[in-house]
Amino acid sequence: MILSDTDIKKAIKIGKIKVDPAPDYHSQLGSCSLDLKLGDTFKIFNHSSIACIDPKQKYDDGELMTEIKVKEGESFIIQPGDFVLAVTEENFEIADDLMARIEGRSSLGRMGIIIHSTAAVFNPGWRGKAVMEVGNLGRIPVKLYPGMRICALVFEELTSKAEVPYYKSKNAKYKNQSELVGSRISEEMKK
Repeated sequence: MILSDTDIKKAIKIGKIKVDPAPDYHSQLGSCSLDLKLGDTFKIFNHSSIACIDPKQKYDDGELMTEIKVKEGESFIIQPGDFVLAVTEENFEIADDLMARIEGRSSLGRMGIIIHSTAAVFNPGWRGKAVMEVGNLGRIPVKLYPGMRICALVFEELTSKAEVPYYKSKNAKYKNQSELVGSRISEEMKK
């Protein structure tokens, strides 16, 4: 069952959903979703110095990607065909009997901006910031501003609590992420 705006507010009130900083219901709450804002940190690929990405290889921080922090009042320009990682401003937690899906916003999609093109599920017990895959499918560069509403979370209720919520999973590679984290697929390729 997908939570309505009424149910999202109730879940936040009783602590089944925690969002920090607290959302402004007037601008961020939809009829069945909660918008999150864009953070100020992005990671771009060092495509001119990497011949290809090997999922089996663990890359040192900075070898595969460069982190860019946008100054207050400035924007990040995503070029046509570019693919970057971005992070939400908010940290959020969901209870062991809820899951969330991240969705892009139609207003940005109409400019060619796609948000989180894969792996849209946040498992029960998620805790942390959302790292989003952002792409520009259009033919014109687009400015993205930290603090703008960038995505929406849709919450679904499970039929029962998860036996192993995300924060307890031994295989959870992105537990409690508080900053922009790149792919950790190499961890599972070693097994």
